[in-house]
Amino acid sequence: AEPRLRTVTTVTMATLTLNKEEPDLAVLALVKAVKAAVTVQWGAKTVLNHGSLELSSTAAICRYLARLSQQGVLGASVFQQAEVDHWVDFAARSLTRRSTAEELGKALKVLNDHLERRTTFLGNSADPSLADFIVFGALEGLSGWNDKAKAQFGHVQRWASFLAANGSVKAALADRDANVVASKPRARIADQGKFVDLEDAVEGQVVTRFPPEASGYLHIGHSKAALLNEYFAKKYKGKLIMRFDDTNPAKESSEFEKVILEDLAMLQIKPDRFTHTSDHFDNLLKYCEQMIKEGTAYADDTPSEKMAEERASKKASANRDIPVAKSLELWGEMIKGTEIGRRCCIRAKIDYANDNGALRDPVLYRCKPEPHVRTGTKYNVYPTYDFACPIVDSVEGVTHALRTTEYHDRDPQYAWICQKLRLREPKIWDYSRLSMVYTTMSKRQLTWFVENKKVDGWSDPRFPTIRGILRHGLTVAALREYIIGLGASKSTNQMEWDKLWAINKRHIDPVAPRHTALEKKGLVTASVKNTPAAGSLTVDLHPKNKDVGTKTVYTADKVLLEAQDVASIKAGEIVTLMDWGNFLVDSVSESAVALTFQPENKDFKSTKKLSWIAVHPNETLVPILTRTYDTLITKPNVPKGEDLQQHVREKTVYESEFVGASTLASLAQGDIIQINRKGFYICDQAYQPLLDKNLVLIFVPDGHQRTVGEAAAGADEATLKAARDEVAAQERVYLELKQSSADKESVKAAVANLKAAKEKLAALGGAPAEAEPAAAKPAKAAAAPAAAAPAA
Repeated sequence: AEPRLRTVTTVTMATLTLNKEEPDLAVLALVKAVKAAVTVQWGAKTVLNHGSLELSSTAAICRYLARLSQQGVLGASVFQQAEVDHWVDFAARSLTRRSTAEELGKALKVLNDHLERRTTFLGNSADPSLADFIVFGALEGLSGWNDKAKAQFGHVQRWASFLAANGSVKAALADRDANVVASKPRARIADQGKFVDLEDAVEGQVVTRFPPEASGYLHIGHSKAALLNEYFAKKYKGKLIMRFDDTNPAKESSEFEKVILEDLAMLQIKPDRFTHTSDHFDNLLKYCEQMIKEGTAYADDTPSEKMAEERASKKASANRDIPVAKSLELWGEMIKGTEIGRRCCIRAKIDYANDNGALRDPVLYRCKPEPHVRTGTKYNVYPTYDFACPIVDSVEGVTHALRTTEYHDRDPQYAWICQKLRLREPKIWDYSRLSMVYTTMSKRQLTWFVENKKVDGWSDPRFPTIRGILRHGLTVAALREYIIGLGASKSTNQMEWDKLWAINKRHIDPVAPRHTALEKKGLVTASVKNTPAAGSLTVDLHPKNKDVGTKTVYTADKVLLEAQDVASIKAGEIVTLMDWGNFLVDSVSESAVALTFQPENKDFKSTKKLSWIAVHPNETLVPILTRTYDTLITKPNVPKGEDLQQHVREKTVYESEFVGASTLASLAQGDIIQINRKGFYICDQAYQPLLDKNLVLIFVPDGHQRTVGEAAAGADEATLKAARDEVAAQERVYLELKQSSADKESVKAAVANLKAAKEKLAALGGAPAEAEPAAAKPAKAAAAPAAAAPAA
């Protein structure tokens, strides 16, 4: 009976109790990530019980949960496992509530330096490790991890935002919010969106509006306005109005109306109604006349410069108290567009001495005898946006007007107009304007780039326009998640691009097909023994997503390798040709390599991974031109009034020539792929051999602050080659020590040297870390026996 009892005890499911007042986010997120077989309940303290075992510390519980799973959160190698242990201990020692401000500052600097060129703690993997979850959970509970610290330690903030958007963390937050004691205050997790319930919102009755001026292309700042209005309309099952603000005839263009509608379609926004402010011109004239008659508006012929001076010095206009009849007379001259009328405007009689400049008798109507794109020459007077907006909002049934904080001072003016005209007053919600670093949202400045041929048009991938960022490889889903993550916050910040691109990577990584391409310069032919002269394999296009489909990979007794890979291998070494299998390097020189296929060797963990393309009668190489774009501006934020042209980057596009496997010939414009060991790319021009057009691919940033372009600008090929050689040399030292079971200190030193060499190469813009080989299976009819054992 005693052995039976022990057997039952060992299979009993562990029970995890979480503190209901202050749950441990790291533990809860890890449970979601590894899908550990544990029973979760809520109680007075956080503890894990499994039979007689009881664990209470965050580190111990998390290590236990990680070992229960096969998810790899502890690290894929001994080195990575040691790294995880280091950061877990670091968090327990340095990221506690007992830490002083000075101690926390030092700890954050250590984290910031480590994360400078890493997406997660173990490198550039999109999947967090145990270290990521524990450090994230520790920071979340610290009052010292505040806005000031986030601004100072930008790399930690970028990483924290990336983690906050992780599916496991989101699930943990939802679980925590559903079970935690409501009265217990806690710090907000970064990037969850600062949304509030709209005031007096009634489900099914909310109406929002997006009112752009038809005078240019929409940019990422406009996308925030459009997506937030759509978000609230959908949240309350209401309606979204797309309204063109066409109050200024000099700026309106039917061409730009078409452009904006196309941009909205690109954003997958479908408004419920389409209107123009000009639809209401007749009513707006009547409302203006009503205000003149009621003494709440007056005609003024004060010259514009003098009017500006009077408003600045809080002085009343000489015309402020003219009789209503005189104002109506001048109003009539304005409507007719006479010489007298052209000198006049209509101003609201609010408070010329108010501390709020927006209330110092603002202009409501001006005389501009110009043709309008929709109404022609019917009108000689046009309303200002500030006069038309509250009236049209009210008339069209808008319940909630979302406006950027730059309009905040004009909100009382909005309310005053509605009140004086006895119109229903929509609710106003202010949110911050979206500004991005290393670019400009100014139409005037963007036009300068276009006119001076610094870019190739408004859809240039370096532009912040909707067309530009989508052409650069940003997905609408990522942009939507980013904008919703920002929420309706009123805090004005200059946002980094790396966070947006990191979100984008999470969206494309699970679905982007994997392909092979080689740098054209210096290709080396390798002979392969123990394989047929020509064969083929059927390989999954995505190693973790079979739904993406399969591709045919041709094999042969000769293959092409990149020169930089050849320089990194040596005779006697085992290497992996990705999607095929392991090979012994028989001999190697700068111009030739001899390999022997080892179909029985399935150990891919410690081998160097090489990209290759077979010299096969059915393998037609696809010529590829890749473009990597840098930012147009060298300074993160150019202050208003400073000459932007002084900060224009001299070189912003870097081109490289590659040859690709024949599977790339079928790419269509807009397709996003990953080239093995190179990164993600979007197809900008499909391959058209009959028209002599190469395949053109644009590199898609993945969230690293340092772009390939920046790196290329600072390193020549000789410097890169030396850095690659050093990495290869240190890799050989590390592998030899590991295989010979060397002492721990020697291995540790070799790891440190290898890490330093790789960081140096990364800083110069060298190739990213190598990926694991994808699984492959023989094609039913084409593969020969010797090629039938590809890498798993």
